[in-house]
Amino acid sequence: MLHLRAALHPAQILAISFVGVIFVGTLLLRLPLAATGAPITWIDALFTATSATCVTGLTVVDTGTRFSLFGQTVILVLIQTGGLGFMTFSTTFALLMGKKLSRKERTLVQDAFTPFPAQDLRVLVRHILGVTFLIEGVGALVLFVRWFEDYPPLQAAYYAIFHAISAFCNAGFALFFDSFIRYRTDWVLNLAITGLIILGGLGFLPLMEIRNLLTWNSHYKKRLSLHTKVVLSVTALLLGLGTLVLFLLEGRNTLRGLSLPDKILVSYFQAVTPRTAGFNTIDYSFATNSTLFFTTILMFIGASPGSTGGGVKTSTFGILLAMVKTWFQGQERVHLFNRTLPREVIAKALSVIVVAAAIIFFFTTILLMTELRAVSYIHSRGQFLELFFEVVSAFGTVGLSIGATPKLTFAGKLLIILLMFIGRLGPLTLAIALAHKEAKGKFQYPEENVMIG
Repeated sequence: MLHLRAALHPAQILAISFVGVIFVGTLLLRLPLAATGAPITWIDALFTATSATCVTGLTVVDTGTRFSLFGQTVILVLIQTGGLGFMTFSTTFALLMGKKLSRKERTLVQDAFTPFPAQDLRVLVRHILGVTFLIEGVGALVLFVRWFEDYPPLQAAYYAIFHAISAFCNAGFALFFDSFIRYRTDWVLNLAITGLIILGGLGFLPLMEIRNLLTWNSHYKKRLSLHTKVVLSVTALLLGLGTLVLFLLEGRNTLRGLSLPDKILVSYFQAVTPRTAGFNTIDYSFATNSTLFFTTILMFIGASPGSTGGGVKTSTFGILLAMVKTWFQGQERVHLFNRTLPREVIAKALSVIVVAAAIIFFFTTILLMTELRAVSYIHSRGQFLELFFEVVSAFGTVGLSIGATPKLTFAGKLLIILLMFIGRLGPLTLAIALAHKEAKGKFQYPEENVMIG
């Protein structure tokens, strides 16, 4: 066993750890005490366990009514484990037991949360857990104060804890059948939930650097890294642009009848949630086609590296924008915030986008075959966007749906399960896990130009 573990690449260990968590979660959710009535089917248990562990939020059964308190607790534990990462918990346990970690185990945790090596893994893990539980605790307290008006104290506390963890981990699981549509004009709840989503989607390195920037302790550096600057600027751009576009697209549709401030609030919430969270305050089945397509773009971009969210990541999108700007300006090297990006980083960003697009195209094609094979091509044209939306949502670990999830066939559910797993690992991590080989040697072929455009 030790020899096998040593032979595995860190990406392979990460993939196996997620499979193990999903397997245990499936067994627990299949137990009779996990459901309020008859036990759910094996495929639905697997789907729910995968969705929770991969912090997606797509559901085939209603979480609030179909699962018992035990079942909901299992889902919550899976969300927290999947959001922070199984390796973080196992590393914490090992450190508490006084075990000395191998270099590979250190690499797994460090690579999962920061793009730079940490000097002290104990400090890194302590910061990750401390920041997570602090933010979730503050968020739960705000939600508890809000829900204390509507529910008994214990129920209000339970709702607050569940949704605070679900929001920070960008999971999108809600205990209300309509998600947060009933609260769409509630400013306290909306700002609390979106705040948790944004903080969870930034990544742990930016959170720690922001904390260090605000602290008076001179031990910490008072400078933001290029990574954090890119993440913060792209996040602000997507939130601002997303709010404006959704306000314009839905102002006379799903937002009709609301006051101007409430329209802005709902638009802002729906600009935040496609960043891999999955909560909603509008019914997407009534949204315009333009809104659905624009939302798929936000879902494709997703959150930031080292965060609890998915997608190709904000930094990748930021690098892509910088590349386009460089080409238009006729420059040879790509620059961001007075820094030159290494060619390896640019190549990796392009690889992520190409692989992600290929995965989405492939799964959309297969899903169209499995779900619409018994329907006339003429009568199924309108369902393309519905299934495409579902695929991007699963890949980005978002959890938004137009209503296709519960209607999926057995094969369709398996496809979405696999896609959620791929989305949580990341396209390049999966590629490395499947095709890892040691380099045999370094050599170069002759260069030759190819016509582009």
